Amino acid sequence: MPIRIPDNLPARAILEHEGVSLMSEATANRQDIRPMRIGLLNLMPNKIKTETQFARLIGATPLQVELQLISTGSHTPKNTSQEHMLAFYQPWEEVRQQYFDGFIITGAPVELLPFEQVNYWNELTEIYKWTQTHVHSTFNVCWAAQAAIHHFHGVPKYALPHKALGIYSHRNLDKASPYLRGFSDNFTMPISRWTEVRRHDLPKTKNLHVLLESEEMGLCLIDDPANRQLLMFNHIEYDTESLGDEFRRDVAAHKPVNLPANYFPDNDPNQMPQNSWRAHAHLLFGNWINQVYQTTPFDLKNIGKP
Repeated sequence: MPIRIPDNLPARAILEHEGVSLMSEATANRQDIRPMRIGLLNLMPNKIKTETQFARLIGATPLQVELQLISTGSHTPKNTSQEHMLAFYQPWEEVRQQYFDGFIITGAPVELLPFEQVNYWNELTEIYKWTQTHVHSTFNVCWAAQAAIHHFHGVPKYALPHKALGIYSHRNLDKASPYLRGFSDNFTMPISRWTEVRRHDLPKTKNLHVLLESEEMGLCLIDDPANRQLLMFNHIEYDTESLGDEFRRDVAAHKPVNLPANYFPDNDPNQMPQNSWRAHAHLLFGNWINQVYQTTPFDLKNIGKP
């Protein structure tokens, strides 16, 4: 089954060109089937690029998926037109009575701010509370993963001496995890962050499972089953050129960044990087979607109930 997204969403043309199976709203409405409902709370500056990255990954599944784009009401995006936001996004307050099989919360360029100084922090904490009764499984990415583990477990984040930027090797620590079915023992993925969460701060009594870790860069993926949260501290969803775009943006803004590690061939920014993580990105999100499908209640109103 294909993914259902709005007919005129800019991501549609890109995904159709890539061969991703898409379904029109009219066709989806004619089918007598309950699609999986996935919400995307998009906190990234480039909304359209991020929509495309996640739609590509959750669309590579045999299940019918309905993607709902969601924004915070307490923050107005500066890098995406108001027309786009009004056409394709719903503020969280307008969907808080709805239920979702899965929910994705993206990263955000606010890492160096204390959590409580982020202008939508209070709303985000309300969203995390809401996921406990209205979302079967939440997938948090980069800063959102740091925010989630801080909200649920009080784990702090630490500023790095310089931005972690590049492609780094990671180890599969739990081959029995349903989220890592088919994963290699070692593989690479993009990292782009100014802060980190450290293993020694993880509470020993909270049943947190570290699934992926990098010897160089630390924690990558944690399963928090009690709160039905996945915490991905890196950017496995990134496109081939995403790190290069970020590097050039940071340089233009006079930020102190180094060339992305292990990214440009011969460390030459004029050469096209090679994507070494795409297959594992599809595998991870496919495993997540499959696990959600197998465990979600048919009546979503039963989410969180014993």
